[in-house]
Amino acid sequence: MAAAAVLRRLCRAGPRAVMGAPRRGHRLTPSDDEMYQRTRVTVLQPESPNAAFIEGYSSRGFSISGSVVVGPCAVLPRAILQWNVGSHRDISLQSLALFRLLEPRIEILVLGTGDRVERLHPDVLRQMRLCGIAVEVQDTPNACATFNFLTSEKRLAAAGLIPPRGTYTELTALPAATG
Repeated sequence: MAAAAVLRRLCRAGPRAVMGAPRRGHRLTPSDDEMYQRTRVTVLQPESPNAAFIEGYSSRGFSISGSVVVGPCAVLPRAILQWNVGSHRDISLQSLALFRLLEPRIEILVLGTGDRVERLHPDVLRQMRLCGIAVEVQDTPNACATFNFLTSEKRLAAAGLIPPRGTYTELTALPAATG
């Protein structure tokens, strides 16, 4: 009779009571440690202070590692440069030559083409692949996030970024020149 009562109580309590999982008020003891297997994290190498990090963007430019860059820019592993392109139509083998000349060679080039993903000429992409550089073409907000992720993973990455135009519907009037 007593065994039947215990069995009924276990069935009502569910599988957790059978397995002995901790309840809400249960305090872990050293013997519980074997059940939950402690996890240890060891930092092998500290973060590199020289890695570029894209903090923000606007229709005028970018905020990168505390510096403000106006207009399109090339974000390299250890430098930030103005990039002489006006739109995705200006991206060519010549405008990407900078990325092919880097030493050590980058693995991935992330291109941000403004407000939306734009198609680049297939010959340009093919030539970059032949040089051993993977090219990821995205809209600029996603390209910024992708570049930050890749650099946080210690990948040799660079970015060519064109500021998004944004949702501005009217231009602000410039003050008239006097003189």
